[in-house]
Amino acid sequence: MTQDRIAHPGLRDRLMSAAEAAALIAPGDTVGMSGFTGSGYPKAIPPALAARIEAAHAAGEAFRIKLWTGASTGPELDGALSRSNAIEYRLPYNSDPVGRDKINRGEIDYLDMHLSHVAPMVWEGFFGKLDVAVIEVAGIKEDGALIPATSVGNNKTWIDCAEKVILEVNAWHDLRLEGMHDIYYGTALPPNRVPIPMVRADDRIGQTTFRCDPDKVAGIVLTDLPDRNTPFSPIDDVSREIAGLIVEFLGHEVRAGRLTDRLLPLQSGVGNVANAVLDGLRTAPFEGLRAYTEVLQDGMLDLIDCGKLLSCSTTALSLSPEGARRFWDNLDYYRDKVILRTTEISNHPEVIRRLGCISMNGMIEADIYGNVNSSLVMGSKIMNGIGGSGDFARNAFLSLFVSPSTAKGGKISAIVPQASHVDHITQDVQVIVTEQGLADLRGLAPKKRAEAIIANCAHPTYRDALRDYYDRARAGAYGLQTPSLPGEALSWHQRFIDTGDMRT
Repeated sequence: MTQDRIAHPGLRDRLMSAAEAAALIAPGDTVGMSGFTGSGYPKAIPPALAARIEAAHAAGEAFRIKLWTGASTGPELDGALSRSNAIEYRLPYNSDPVGRDKINRGEIDYLDMHLSHVAPMVWEGFFGKLDVAVIEVAGIKEDGALIPATSVGNNKTWIDCAEKVILEVNAWHDLRLEGMHDIYYGTALPPNRVPIPMVRADDRIGQTTFRCDPDKVAGIVLTDLPDRNTPFSPIDDVSREIAGLIVEFLGHEVRAGRLTDRLLPLQSGVGNVANAVLDGLRTAPFEGLRAYTEVLQDGMLDLIDCGKLLSCSTTALSLSPEGARRFWDNLDYYRDKVILRTTEISNHPEVIRRLGCISMNGMIEADIYGNVNSSLVMGSKIMNGIGGSGDFARNAFLSLFVSPSTAKGGKISAIVPQASHVDHITQDVQVIVTEQGLADLRGLAPKKRAEAIIANCAHPTYRDALRDYYDRARAGAYGLQTPSLPGEALSWHQRFIDTGDMRT
């Protein structure tokens, strides 16, 4: 495998195998690894570490690590380490099914947290010291600067804070990525924080590489391994209906004079509904759009290709295999339109508020007053986590939460009397959308919110039961500001736990 990607003359003697690099990680270490969705994560060292830990366990030795990342990663990282029982503690987001199962069985301590909070809280020392950073990069320059890969996430913070750094230099990444990144080194701890100098979604305020003291580099592993690009399901009818309602709503906001036909910077979560909304924008009467978001999806490439989207600021690529091929085949075209930033900036509340983003995120459920649960099924079983939805929801110009109105073939209602867990309080939720309709909650007091959500968003199967609950709550609640019957409010969830169906 070529060493040409290591231009620093003093670092080539630190080349080693993945197994040798894994041996630099000790039991009990806190390890910060790169990766955000299926891009830019180390792909050789984690499986080697998993094998080492499995051997230690077979010999009766205790060996687990604390794992920090940017967000979810790929099966070679989260999957391999979860299967080997290597993870004692995990933050800030997980979507790996093996890891999820272990978290829900109580075998991994999991801290689900706002993505924008991770880097500042590490710097503030709240989580203790970071022993090792394992970072995938595209190359190393002569001065030791690191060319980032297809995600940035928390890599800058891991490199800065770790006692030692191990690098995977992955030849699969096209070196034309250099220049696409914007790594800002202007953040500081209180009382020395200063404003972030961004006023447009496509402003560049940093440098194109990571700084890294060559003396901190303990090992380098050469790889040539692809990102894990997950196919998206075809856009279904429910997603198209939700997307159509959102596009219609944005048009209404333009006609009302609250938006122009350029809208405001777009943020959307990952998934089918998000891609359906982006697909709907291709033929909508909006022009000159920009995105300020966490992940670049296929739908955003489509908008760039048709000339609707001028730029996309993100922290990671989250593309299907077809989308990834299109991106790499046309990299020179996309290079000046895509900006990859640290999560500390891509999700920063100050920047989101200043830019006035339009935020669109999925949810597990919402209650009749507009409180949203985006992380825990039946209030206690983690799905993935809050991710960056809270960073955007509280600070966006428009905050939308979307979901099909039912799940599990109609056995679960996404609109419930009371959310079993609340990630986004009603004050942070402006619009709720299901395929049944859209509830604009801005300016509505709680009882008016309940009436709008039940009428517009609930599935017909559950609408009468919600109205019945709401009417009885208004008649018998302790107070009538937000009428609730505590002894009954979570009965739908209990019924599902007992019978597998929320329906009576």
